Amino acid sequence: MKLTNTQVKNAKPKAKPYKLVDGEGMYLLIHPNGSKYWRLNYRFQTKQKTLALGVYPLISLAEAREARNQAKTQVAKGLDPNELKKEVALETATETTFEVIARQWHNANKTWTADHRARVLRSLEKDIFPYIGNKQVSELKTPHLLAPIKRVDKTGNYDTATRLQQRVTSIMRFAVQNGITDYNPAQELAGALTVRKTVHRPALDLDQLPHLLGRIEQYKGRQLTLHAIKFALLTFVRSSEMRFARWSEIDFSKALWTIPAEREPIKGVPFSHRGSKMRTPHLVPLSRQALDVLKIIHFYSGNHDLIFIGDHNTQKPMSENTINKALSNMGYNTQTELCGHGFRAMACSALIESGLWSKDGIERQMSHQERNSVRAAYIHKAGHLEERKQMMQWWADYLDANRDHYINPFEFSK
Repeated sequence: MKLTNTQVKNAKPKAKPYKLVDGEGMYLLIHPNGSKYWRLNYRFQTKQKTLALGVYPLISLAEAREARNQAKTQVAKGLDPNELKKEVALETATETTFEVIARQWHNANKTWTADHRARVLRSLEKDIFPYIGNKQVSELKTPHLLAPIKRVDKTGNYDTATRLQQRVTSIMRFAVQNGITDYNPAQELAGALTVRKTVHRPALDLDQLPHLLGRIEQYKGRQLTLHAIKFALLTFVRSSEMRFARWSEIDFSKALWTIPAEREPIKGVPFSHRGSKMRTPHLVPLSRQALDVLKIIHFYSGNHDLIFIGDHNTQKPMSENTINKALSNMGYNTQTELCGHGFRAMACSALIESGLWSKDGIERQMSHQERNSVRAAYIHKAGHLEERKQMMQWWADYLDANRDHYINPFEFSK
């Protein structure tokens, strides 16, 4: 019985590779990872051989049969299909090296920002091309791909190695999808790199809030820094989301800060184009306390585009180390006790422990990425903005309630 399109489409992977036979030596080979390859067994000069006909669904059942018939005609004429295939590959060898295909893959990704595009290409030029850039994609095996990535992994740059693994895998997938090779050996790289232990940013326990608020009020440094710390604690946004903020993003009448997906870059300031980390506009409802702080900050920087201007150059934002340095001056170890990013964990803990707010509302305000695509679509549409307005005011009031003595979130919620 010949195969049908439905059989080919619905063929499921098993624990071991298996074949679905179509006839005349042709079959579909299904791997445990779900990949499907067309193969043709034929005999040439008394020797049994196998010819790769392509990858499904890039090559359909009808196209695989056409390739099979062409190969059988070649055999009948005394020609070896595999040798003919090698000759064609040799003629186009310079066009199918890893570097050439990687650059094609790079050019095909049109949605990246210019900064990200440059960063991706630099990493390949530095760590991958010198080792396998001139090798033919079709000849690369898993050990070839792993070797340059392991070099980086052994230096302790685990995050860089992981990103290189992802990029190499994507490049090889691109090669398979475009018929340059039949199999993606990068799929077998999983588990080969050092797993970096997750280190959470230091944050205080909530019962330390009165001490923190007291130290903030006693801070003797630059006044704009003092109010930046207060604003960061009240809004608990990420560092770059706050440092690169513009006055044009603030709507005082609606008490709302809209962090755009991307900002106008500032000349000479790396990453100043960054907006919301999730690359979609992020809304931050502003409590009465946050608005009061912004009005004070406006006295210092209201005639500039940037809200948090630098100390020495008002055309550039405050340093990324400003808040952490201030916390250090207050007596906190920013590596083990508290850093600016730790405000996010403290706010999240209080909101959860209060029992007042929905999980989706909290996650939305934290601007966390929902991994479940169905829930992500729902949360993005829902927004929970009205709940979040009340939530942000509750957090600001909760901070005020902890100035003299600690009160736990659940008790305050009553």
